[in-house]
Amino acid sequence: MTDSEAHIAFNMVPNIGAVKVAALAEKQGSVAAAWEAFGKKTDWEGKPVDWRAEMARARKMHVTLVTCDDPRYPASLNDLPSKPLVLYVVGDPAALAKPGVAVVGTRLPTLYGTDMAEKFAIGLVKGGLSVISGLATGIDAAAHKGALASGGVTVGVLGGALDRFFPEENRELGRQIVANGGAVVSEYPFGFPPGKQTFPQRNRIVAALARGILAVEAPMGSGTLITCAFGEQLGRKVMAIPANLDSRHSAGCWKLIREGAMMATSVKEVLAAVTREEGRGKREEGRGCREEGMVKREEGMVKREEGKGKREEGRKTAGEDRKVKGEKKDKGAAFTLEEQAVLKQIPSTGITLDRLAFKTKLPAKVVGDVTMSLRMKRLIRFLPGNRVAPAAEAANL
Repeated sequence: MTDSEAHIAFNMVPNIGAVKVAALAEKQGSVAAAWEAFGKKTDWEGKPVDWRAEMARARKMHVTLVTCDDPRYPASLNDLPSKPLVLYVVGDPAALAKPGVAVVGTRLPTLYGTDMAEKFAIGLVKGGLSVISGLATGIDAAAHKGALASGGVTVGVLGGALDRFFPEENRELGRQIVANGGAVVSEYPFGFPPGKQTFPQRNRIVAALARGILAVEAPMGSGTLITCAFGEQLGRKVMAIPANLDSRHSAGCWKLIREGAMMATSVKEVLAAVTREEGRGKREEGRGCREEGMVKREEGMVKREEGKGKREEGRKTAGEDRKVKGEKKDKGAAFTLEEQAVLKQIPSTGITLDRLAFKTKLPAKVVGDVTMSLRMKRLIRFLPGNRVAPAAEAANL
């Protein structure tokens, strides 16, 4: 068994994600060895995992299985702590790596919303970008159609398995996407049905694949706001198209704008914003390279501190035991040990996740998961270039 085959097998097991698989692989020496040592090898239906049959079915259906260790796996998905172990792709896997903007919105748009989605999608394609969306009815479908109308590449991400296509009315649209050089993709094994939990999960992939997220029409409580929240956490540019102030269809867009999303009034503005984010990301990469030298210089200091830390362990343990009784009154009690360790190492000027992993001595996967949790608690914010910094509201904590 190869590591890629092991990823396919693990992906068929419920409640097993990239973070846990990485931890098991680190313990066993490889993903394949981790699978061999894994106990309950049953799929989401409670049946024994048959990864060979899954691969055979993929070949029969002309589905490409792109595992997270495959060179074709989109690098942008590595920004997700809970990245998909496997992508089930119909069409060209290279379309997933093409620079693009996610155009998202309500399933029940107004004529204005549909028109804006199509027009912006056409403009983005003419600007050299792909259009990414969720292949849902409404704004998603209009965005895909706009991209196709200009002969551009578009990517549809499903909230269920490829063989449980939903919504059925957009199946033909999916075929057109593939025929035009794009791709339809799912992270779910064959037979897995769409449900309430799968669509928010799908939205994180839409956000991660894109350089920016454009909300066209979104009422309050819309899944579009979830996609934009994921985008903000990942350092993507979040944008929203304005509409009538009294339109409930755009109440979510106005909320995004009030909270800092860019008001997008033209395709030119969106293209310029995405280009600026790309340039900023490249500058951050250079800063990260310069920081590597600092990290190496710090390694010697860390080793010298280790001896001192061991001597202090006894004293600290006694003090910590005395503090346990009063933990309920301590703000730190609301956080895990990993969260507290990460928070202590984030300076006001920001820090890369790689350097944060070095300073906390935590695995990179754990740091990614912890920072996502802290962002949801509004204690930190994500910056371009895979950096994090304290959130403004966390200043007094």
